[in-house]
Amino acid sequence: MKRAAGPAPGRAPAGATTLGDASGGRGASGKLLSAYVLHQYDWSESSLILELFTRERGRLAVAAKGAKRPYSQLRGVLLPFQRLQVAFGRSSEDAEVHTLRSAEWAGGAAMPGGSALFAGFYLNELLLRLLARQDPHPGLFDAYAQLLPLLATADEAGAQAVLRAFELVLLREIGLLPELDQVTLTLQPVRPDASYLLQPEAGVTPAAGGAAALTGAQLVALQAALQHGSVEALCAACAPARLALRGSLRAQLQYHLGSQLRTRQVMDGLRRLLDPRVPAR
Repeated sequence: MKRAAGPAPGRAPAGATTLGDASGGRGASGKLLSAYVLHQYDWSESSLILELFTRERGRLAVAAKGAKRPYSQLRGVLLPFQRLQVAFGRSSEDAEVHTLRSAEWAGGAAMPGGSALFAGFYLNELLLRLLARQDPHPGLFDAYAQLLPLLATADEAGAQAVLRAFELVLLREIGLLPELDQVTLTLQPVRPDASYLLQPEAGVTPAAGGAAALTGAQLVALQAALQHGSVEALCAACAPARLALRGSLRAQLQYHLGSQLRTRQVMDGLRRLLDPRVPAR
C-alpha cells in the first residue's frame, strides 16, 4: 500500500485554498477539529505540508503556509504527539489538500523521549500507511490519544504491551482483524487450554504449540478487552501474550503493508548496534 506523492516544493498543492490569517480564526464551518501531526515535509522555503490525523475527519493533508518563518505562531505548535485544535480555510469537504488557518495546543503529556519516541513514530507510520484519507476513525483516534502517554512512561515490557494494543485496535478499526475468540474457518469458540495461531490469510487457527502460539484463554481476554473499549484493559490483556502477539501481528501488518516499515528497520538496527547478539529480522 503506497502513499500518494505530495505536491512539488514551491508549487501550490491541488485543492489548496488561500490561507488568510494563519495566526487565528476558524474554517468556513467555524468548527475546530482535534488533531495530531503524523508527518511533515517542506512545501517551499517558508511553508510545510502536514499529514494530520483528526478525530472528526480522519487523515488529512494540510498546507501550513508560512509555518517555517521565525515569527510564525505555528512553529512551536505543529509538533508530533501533541494534541491540537485546528481549523481550515474555505475549501470543499473532499479537497485533496486543505489549508491550515489556525492551530492551538490542546494540552496533554510532554513529547516522549528515548525508545518511546521511536515507538511513537512507529505508530504514526502505521497510521500513514494503513489509513485512507478522509476516513474518520474516532475510536482509533481516542485509543492513540490514550496510549501515547502510557507509552512515554512504560518500561520495556509495558511499552511492548502498549504497541500490541495499538496494533490490535488499528487492525480491528480498518476491518483486518478477525474475531479472536473463535476459530475463523469453523466459527467455533476457542478452547481456553488449546493453542492457536493468528495468521494473515487464515485468521485464528489451531496450533500444535510453540513460541508464536496464543492460548485460547489469551485470545478470549483480548477479544473481551477490544469489545470493552478500555485501553488499560487491552494493555493488561496484551502483557502476558506480548511475545506471541509480536510475531503474529508483525506478520499480519507485513502482509497488508507489502513492505517493512522504516521505523521498524531503524529500531531493529539500533538494537543490533547496542547488542550485536540480536539477529537481523
